[in-house]
Amino acid sequence: MKLLLFFLPLLSIAVEAQQKRPRELGIKTGVMKPGINNAITDVAGVKIGHTTLADGEKIHTGVTAVVPHEGNLFQDKVPAAIFVANGFGKLTGISQVQELGNIETPIVLTNTLSVPTAADAVIDYTLAQKGNEKVRSVNPVIGETNDSYLNDITGRHITKTHVLKAIETATTGKVQEGNVGAGTGTVCFGWKGGIGTASRVLPAKSGGYTVGVIVQTNFGGVLQINGVPVGEELNQFFLNDQLNDPADGSCMIVVATDAPITARNLERLAKRAIFGLAKTGGIASNGSGDYVIAFSTAKPLRVAHNASTRFYEATELRNDDVSPLFLAAIEATEEAIINAMFAAQTTKGANGTIKALPTDKVLELSRKYNKLK
Repeated sequence: MKLLLFFLPLLSIAVEAQQKRPRELGIKTGVMKPGINNAITDVAGVKIGHTTLADGEKIHTGVTAVVPHEGNLFQDKVPAAIFVANGFGKLTGISQVQELGNIETPIVLTNTLSVPTAADAVIDYTLAQKGNEKVRSVNPVIGETNDSYLNDITGRHITKTHVLKAIETATTGKVQEGNVGAGTGTVCFGWKGGIGTASRVLPAKSGGYTVGVIVQTNFGGVLQINGVPVGEELNQFFLNDQLNDPADGSCMIVVATDAPITARNLERLAKRAIFGLAKTGGIASNGSGDYVIAFSTAKPLRVAHNASTRFYEATELRNDDVSPLFLAAIEATEEAIINAMFAAQTTKGANGTIKALPTDKVLELSRKYNKLK
């Protein structure tokens, strides 16, 4: 008994260390300041909800919902844009967003074969909201990645109830990362992937705006963490004979900001998020569906479904002043991906086991390359 008591504090310290995020362990990505939670929810009003399905070895999947604001999204739409880095995917709702420049539903992420179910659930959610009784057209925005290595994807275990639960339980504040929601069964760079998030706050002289990112990581390439060649050093990377990995899979990225920008500059912002993915070593392979959905929560730019005027009247940030937002999106995306991998846990799934990123070795390599702060 004495021996057990002696080791309990050590065990507690070890578990606590594993739960720390990279920034807390000295891996500082970029030069900009994160928000208070270093999460997409640092953009005021944005909420995140997860439904996680993990049952035995066969079922590892889930749903992640991004709710742009607390009101009726259909009646009070947000300006938005979508950028396609590689189109091997099933992003529902893309054409209307590109055509009209706004989003009118929560954004839902799930697995590839559950997109229709998720779309049906989001339609149900929208039609059930007070004030939407006469709605006859809904454009649900549903993104996906393929989690079929760890998950029995053809079993289509996601139901509408799971989707609705993710939306209805979405909250502000800290966001769960790793093996949760739509990241439950994902694989990234040959290690366990998952959900990750991060944020950046612009300096006051640049407007003080916030940019937040959430990612569903399920892609491959040659992993780099803060410039450290982790994939090469650990002998696990695309085209390495030791790794049977086609680098396929996909990455969904959602970018939120409170900066007053419309669809045109939101698309430009979305493009920069892909730079952050590239900095981690992602290559957007042939079979990787890599999409960025960006939206602004700025109230003056919201689009009322039943407007009392024919004209849009709002102040929009000048092109010359959006560059700080671009850097924020790059840094937040890069850190969100690394956060996802640090939080993810080894998973034994339908077709084998995917190990968690060996974070102790990453820290050793970061010291070796003088990248640990």
